[in-house]
Amino acid sequence: MAKKNVSQEQSKLDKVLAEAREYKQNREKGYREQALKLYPWICGRCTREFTHKNLSELTVHHVDHNHDNNPSDGSNWELLCLYCHDNEHSKYEELIQYGSTQENQVEAATHNPFADLKAMMGNKK
Repeated sequence: MAKKNVSQEQSKLDKVLAEAREYKQNREKGYREQALKLYPWICGRCTREFTHKNLSELTVHHVDHNHDNNPSDGSNWELLCLYCHDNEHSKYEELIQYGSTQENQVEAATHNPFADLKAMMGNKK
């Protein structure tokens, strides 16, 4: 009886995962197709150009990082190559983990250790 319960649980899990994957694929197909019609096939960061041959390497980045926010005017989308897209998400993850870089900026040093160097060298005999 325990094997049957495990089998049923695995079956339920497989079904939920399959539905989630299908939902994600359908959602991505919709906004990706729209974004590719709206924008030129150029990475918004490195300006690499794409053709039908390498178009699979051009991704749709959500500016606000919310993949469910897909206005039809494309205002939350940006086309990025795979590399720039990964970099953008890495920066976002660092922001989440370490906080705003604006708040953590250290002020520039104002001390100049060589300010009196000429005077110090002049006293040497």
